[in-house]
Amino acid sequence: MNGKTLGHYRVVEQLGRGGMGEVYSAEDLNLNRKVALKFLPDAFAGDPERMAPFEREAKLLASLNHPNIAAIYGLEQAEGKRFIVLELVEGETLAQRLGKGALPVEEALGICRQIAEGLEAAHEKGVIHRDLKPANVMITEGDQVKILDFGLAKALSDEIQSVDSSQSPTLTEAMTRPGVILGTAAYMSPEQAKGKAVDKRADIWAFGCILYECLTGKRAFEGETVTETLAAILKGEPDWNALPPATLSNIRFALHRCLEKDVSRRFHDAADVRIQIEEEPGIDERAAPVTSAWKWLGWALAAVFFVGLAVSAFVYFQRKASSTNELMQFQIMPDVKLVRGGVFAVSPDGRKLAFIGTGSDGVTCVWVRAIDSLEARPIPGTNAVTPFFWSPDSQSLAFWDGTQLKRISISGGPAQSLCDFQGYVIGGAWNRDGVIIFGSNTTGFGLMRVSERGGTASPLTKPDRSRQEIVHKYPSFLRDGRHFLYWRSSNLPENNGVYVGSLDAKPEEQDSKRLLSVMFQPVYIPPQDSDPGHLLFLRQGTLMSQLFDEERLELVGEPVVLAEKVGSYIDSGYFSASTNGVLVYRTSGTVQYSQATWFDRQGKKLGTVGDAGQYRGLSISHDGEHAAVGWMDTAQSSRSFDVWLLDFLRGTNTRLTFGKAMMNAFPVWSPDDRQIIFASDRNGVAANLYRKPASGETEEELLLKSSENNSPTCLSGDGKLLLYTAENPKTKEDLWVLPLEGDREPIPLMRTDCREYDGQFSPDMRWVAYVSDESGSGEIYVQGLSKTSAGISVEGRGKWMISKGGGRGPRWRRDGAELYYRGSEGRIMVVDITAKATFQPGMPKTLFQYPELDLPAHPVQNSLDWSVTSDGNRFLLRAFTETSPTPFTVVLNWTALLKK
Repeated sequence: MNGKTLGHYRVVEQLGRGGMGEVYSAEDLNLNRKVALKFLPDAFAGDPERMAPFEREAKLLASLNHPNIAAIYGLEQAEGKRFIVLELVEGETLAQRLGKGALPVEEALGICRQIAEGLEAAHEKGVIHRDLKPANVMITEGDQVKILDFGLAKALSDEIQSVDSSQSPTLTEAMTRPGVILGTAAYMSPEQAKGKAVDKRADIWAFGCILYECLTGKRAFEGETVTETLAAILKGEPDWNALPPATLSNIRFALHRCLEKDVSRRFHDAADVRIQIEEEPGIDERAAPVTSAWKWLGWALAAVFFVGLAVSAFVYFQRKASSTNELMQFQIMPDVKLVRGGVFAVSPDGRKLAFIGTGSDGVTCVWVRAIDSLEARPIPGTNAVTPFFWSPDSQSLAFWDGTQLKRISISGGPAQSLCDFQGYVIGGAWNRDGVIIFGSNTTGFGLMRVSERGGTASPLTKPDRSRQEIVHKYPSFLRDGRHFLYWRSSNLPENNGVYVGSLDAKPEEQDSKRLLSVMFQPVYIPPQDSDPGHLLFLRQGTLMSQLFDEERLELVGEPVVLAEKVGSYIDSGYFSASTNGVLVYRTSGTVQYSQATWFDRQGKKLGTVGDAGQYRGLSISHDGEHAAVGWMDTAQSSRSFDVWLLDFLRGTNTRLTFGKAMMNAFPVWSPDDRQIIFASDRNGVAANLYRKPASGETEEELLLKSSENNSPTCLSGDGKLLLYTAENPKTKEDLWVLPLEGDREPIPLMRTDCREYDGQFSPDMRWVAYVSDESGSGEIYVQGLSKTSAGISVEGRGKWMISKGGGRGPRWRRDGAELYYRGSEGRIMVVDITAKATFQPGMPKTLFQYPELDLPAHPVQNSLDWSVTSDGNRFLLRAFTETSPTPFTVVLNWTALLKK
């Protein structure tokens, strides 16, 4: 091609070749100027259907006229070749300059400011680059920036090649339409990586990647392959600590806003980015070095601020909130690590905030912080508690420790047992007559009541099976202390919501008229003085309040917005309110849910799979290429779990189950990896067992239907026997075996007064490992198996206690030579097994410890949330993270918001 004349252009030399064609320098013989010619791929140029929209796009691109955008002069054709005539920009690309390392901050900002100006001009014309990267940014001798290839990624394509991800060709198979990936891997926005349609905010993401790389000398998102790079974009975060220590606060802010994975929270316009870069900056106080004197001044100013805040709070609490219309708002940053999604509750008198957190000693318990204090203090004796609630005098807390409901004084002293309760307690209320009512997250349970002095808990409400109700929870007393509001959960959306109950009604006779449709727990604030009652509830991240008439027991008027972007955890909102006008809430911020994460035997994190969300069950296929998970997308409003298949090789997630079920979960693979057995509540409130091909080619088959909740845990090596856990109100959890051939009559394997769950057959079917609380806490046991005329039994066989100090989730290695389980404090344990004539377990050893930040919400469910590869070399675990925790926002006299 060199030296060839095409029309009035003489080709000089090739400049490059990539996914959008070959590029040559040339001379324009008519205008006597140097130009660049980009030759379109023959397959593209010869396709009239693709050329027509491209020609329209080229005309739009030619209208761009800005000093920071390389000009497009025209679209030409000669000797059967189609090519674009471009401005020839001489210099070096930003990619070449970055090959020498990070740029000085001033130089980096100067270059990126020009890029932002070029983007701003193009976006105003409706032109999106779609493939912005350092290789497409040219820097001339005078450090003038020219952006190349504007908009060309929309119409051009090439085959995906295995090359450096920062220089990889455009990944595309057609025009920009949903479902097609466009852009370059290392600089793709999350929406591009997912194959969704994009807008100008994709360019802003790429700009953020470039700015980060200019400042740090390394890419914001990177992997060894294109697939790993895309996974980092979708799941990972840049290493913010890599930014230069003196990075300006406005630049840090700009970077965070450019690299928001949620496109709605990302900068919408390039002008916003440019303004941030041009702002008169201040050094980021989190990173910039300061002198000792300035440090002392900073602490002094902080002390003055907090003392002033404490005085304000003290003055506020000396009077009733309703006596003033003044609104006061401030924030409290958690001084310990919050867990379980940030459970917290403000006391009825509004003076204290209680929350579950983990201190520097690693102990998790309830912490209490006075609103007018500078620090929180732990409440000994509340280790590993679930959501709690306050006494009406604000001096005690009630909580469930896993087997009993207890109360404890916040001033000190031992916890007092109130009643035994085998369900999982969620939400409670305590009236001034000493009556405590509480809900449960265990299927089939309604509200329960017990005296504050202790006794036997008795049913207060009863889920109506004809309405497919699952549980009742989150009660709040009305002012009379006899009526209460509470939340009913049902498989039928029309029955989900808030209802009115009474202490004087029988469980089966409670009013079934729905007061309000909501997907999250309600909080009721009784009338105070002249103020009416208020029902607070969360709807799609917006905290709302609506008046409630206690005489007519009905809502009044329309709801009023109190706060936006309030966070939530499953069906619990991040908000709490006192009876005297104090509201506390947290925004969703950077709170992360669990994500399936790979670890090796040394505890090294190897990467993540799937999406962040809520998990119920996680199982690796026998061939090690897939995982089946019960997963709920926390970004959606359905609040239901479905079984998804994660493809490790292709990086895809495929939904397997559909329908109106609230829960399709706890999947188990067949030995040949062709079938998935799972639990589902689709036919009522109980979870029954189903089987479906992993290919999804046919509908699911009902294997077992009963009135109890059932969770599959393991299939025998020949695929003929299914081991599962059944919940029973009298015997708690039991181990059963379901033959998958013949009459399929269930066989009880272990049924005692203790909990037995998560049974796992050994590979040779001679032993079964399981969890039991017969010693008082969950421990791992192994018991021998024998075949009988009925099928299988443990009668007359040996039994060994494997763990000591707690254990859950036993898993065998494929050859049976090792048994793994999860110990306390996130430890992954291994036990060597010798099982020839007799069973001989070795001593438990710790393989590694990983950051398990949540509490065991449900012992059975949380035993099923991990898996091990057949060779025992890799572990797939739910990992919880919460970085940069959002503060508590405290609003004094929050009812003033209703009058705005």
